[in-house]
Formats: sequence, C-alpha cells, structure tokens
Amino acid sequence: MTNDISGTTATPTTPLPIAPGRWAMDPFHSAVNFTVRHLGIAKVRGRFGGVRAELFVGERVEDVRVSATVDLASIDTGNADRDAHVRASDLLDVAKRPTMAYRSTRVSGEGEDWTMEGELTIGDVTRPVTLAVEFGGLGSMPGGDGRHAGFEATGEIRRSEFGLDFAPGLLGEVVKIQLDMQFVEPATA
Repeated sequence: MTNDISGTTATPTTPLPIAPGRWAMDPFHSAVNFTVRHLGIAKVRGRFGGVRAELFVGERVEDVRVSATVDLASIDTGNADRDAHVRASDLLDVAKRPTMAYRSTRVSGEGEDWTMEGELTIGDVTRPVTLAVEFGGLGSMPGGDGRHAGFEATGEIRRSEFGLDFAPGLLGEVVKIQLDMQFVEPATA
C-alpha cells in the first residue's frame, strides 16, 4: 500500500487528487533556484529564467512523469559580470552545454513526503538525481484560466559528477536546488 498526494491510503489503482492529463507549467509562477558556496564561507544564490516543464498525470502515482529543460544562459545571480563569467568557456561553457534537462523516472511517497527520482543531463553527462517534493495543493486563478497545482522540490548535485569541476576551492562542490513550480490543469472537453 502507498499513500497518494492527498495523504489517504491508496492502492496502485486509486486516482490522484489532480486530474489526469498534461499539465503545462505556469512560467509566471515557477522558478528554478540554486545555492552554491563561495570560498567556503558564504553562499551565492541564483536562478534560471529560461525554463520549460511539463507534468503528466496518469491514473496512478506510478504513471506520473515530469520533464523540464533549463536554458543555462538564462542564469541570474544578481551580478551581470559574474553571470557573463559563469556562462564562459572556462565555467559552464553554454556554447557547448546550452541546456540541462531533467526527466523523472519514478514518483513515490506518502502524506506530505514525496520523492521524485530522475535523470539530470548537463551537456553530454547524465546522472541520477533524486528530489524531495512537497505538494502545495490546488488553487484557482482569478480570470478562469483553470486550476493550478503547486509543488516545491529540493535536492542537490555534485558539480564534479557533471564535469563542472572548475574553480575548486573558489566554488563549493555541492549545488543545492530549489524548484517552486505551478502547473495549469488541462482543459476538459
């Protein structure tokens, strides 16, 4: 037995509390943020503005899938000079690695504690990445553009596992990730 997102006991055939279908990302209420240590003494925070994501909901938890693509050139740390340097060939090298992509492979959990396993690809390197996911609930937007489902996902990656081992000592090895995502319910016929 597993629990569905609403926190009730569920069997694999119990419907999810959000409608089946392809949920489109609401780009105005979604964010991909990160934190990395600088010099080992402070944190640099940033975000990526160029994000596309889709949530597919089936009839069962086992059928849930998420895919996302992030434009690495859209990095914003609040400092234009630093952002330009991070995009350069000695760091992210966005000319060779223009995007990173995530594809979920499994969603599981119960109550408010959910886990999404998947694969993150940066450039030509793909590694497994697990995210802790919190379902924030459903809400309707004024103006009638459908219900929105909110999620927060957190996790971390090790830069060296993706070939991003530049500037050891200057930048921390671990990059913490926080995703705040809203998806719009599919229109019903």
